[in-house]
Amino acid sequence: MADERPPRRQEQELTATNSARGWRVPIARDGLHSIAAAALATAVLYVLGWTVAASVAAAATVFAVSFFRDPERNCPADPRLILAPADGRIIKMGTVRDERFLHTDATIVSIFMSPLNVHVNRAPVSGRVLDVHHHPGKYFRAFADKASLDNEQTAVLLEDDAGRRLCCVQIAGFVARRIVCRLRPGDRVEQGSRYGMIKFGSRADVYLPRAARVRVAVGDRAVAGETVLAEWP
Repeated sequence: MADERPPRRQEQELTATNSARGWRVPIARDGLHSIAAAALATAVLYVLGWTVAASVAAAATVFAVSFFRDPERNCPADPRLILAPADGRIIKMGTVRDERFLHTDATIVSIFMSPLNVHVNRAPVSGRVLDVHHHPGKYFRAFADKASLDNEQTAVLLEDDAGRRLCCVQIAGFVARRIVCRLRPGDRVEQGSRYGMIKFGSRADVYLPRAARVRVAVGDRAVAGETVLAEWP
């Protein structure tokens, strides 16, 4: 059964909030346990006098805080635009015959997320979730071409308010071993809203109809919810 929670509620649940002040903590909810565990280990090791181990744990805590950061973004609200779903570098762009999602010739744009990038994923368009498909797979390096087909991944098929379809695929990498996707078929999403993340280095592929005009090039840096990936004609 489709999750009937409104999209704003879903977005709020994805991130930690401080309701007393009305101020959102800029950390993804999915990282709070990792950060707390690393901080607790640092404190325990320090109390035990194991300073070298405590320093390593402290460095891990700082890395966890950096990795799970979730800054606000200035997302343009324009139905003509298709926004980047992930932070990172454009590593691939080309035409493919897509029989898995759009069932037609499509343009694929691949974004590689290093461990230093923000890993929260955002909806590229406003519309409806038609399907969510999880594919168990392998863990090749995310920038390898075969990762698009062979790695563990979760695909979200979207239809915007004008009836145009595209697909966002979260792909696990060599280090990334957990994909978080909070969408269900039938959900409503708003352009730029948070819908999931991939932990510790990964890749996002976007399959676009050939009619969409791509506005990025290989080597460009993308910012989720801000960078215009493509534009509808």
